[in-house]
Amino acid sequence: MARDAGFEELVRQDLGERPGLSEKPMFGGLAFLLNGNLLCGAREDGMLARLGKGNDDWALALPGIVQMVMGERRMHGWVRAGAEAYGDDALRRRLLDAATGFVETLPPK
Repeated sequence: MARDAGFEELVRQDLGERPGLSEKPMFGGLAFLLNGNLLCGAREDGMLARLGKGNDDWALALPGIVQMVMGERRMHGWVRAGAEAYGDDALRRRLLDAATGFVETLPPK
């Protein structure tokens, strides 16, 4: 899967500068980590956001957002937003804010 530098830059701008934020090529795209914990990912076909178990119902109710699936395993607490969802600036920021809020509660790695 090809990376999308423009989309990666949008995510980078939305996340802003914060201590503990890093980037790493992963999953065929670019992963953003906060204090060593996976926060979100950006790649050409979608955005991954880590909302935490029990925190994702609101997002899954929106068009263009589905639960993350790896192989046949459903990843509860993780959502994948398609282009129609991550292309909406307000929704993308809402997903990233929710992911940041959750990941900030995790112990650093």
